[in-house]
Amino acid sequence: MSVQSDTNVMTLQFSSRSENEAFARVAVAAFVSQLDPTMDELTDMKTVISEAVTNCIIHGYDNDPTGMVTISAVISGEEIMLTVSDNGRGIEDLELARQPLYTSKPDMERSGMGFTIMENFMDECEVTTELGVGTSIRMKKRIESKKALYN
Repeated sequence: MSVQSDTNVMTLQFSSRSENEAFARVAVAAFVSQLDPTMDELTDMKTVISEAVTNCIIHGYDNDPTGMVTISAVISGEEIMLTVSDNGRGIEDLELARQPLYTSKPDMERSGMGFTIMENFMDECEVTTELGVGTSIRMKKRIESKKALYN
């Protein structure tokens, strides 16, 4: 992969263990920090990563720790693009899964707000999925420069 000079790229891959969700959140926050986001923007990034990674672990792999979750982050200018993907079971009915409060795991007391949170905290959110192949969530957000806020 060739990268333009104004672009910075990170890829992270880890086991689908629930304890790795916190690691992913901190790693992405550290990478995004170079854009000098506000605390609210940083909190939003950490939240969407938590939601996406948790979806991979719980829904993609059914809590099987042998699966792998991959996060890629690309910073270009003042924009961050995050992709969280798994090679798990895929989503049977994506339209239904994206409905607020829908959960396929009500016995686990899941709120069903993961996709809604990702869509509301990011400028763009695109989900691709294929049964038996996996799911990929691509999210994009423009980070407003703090310098512009003070001028």
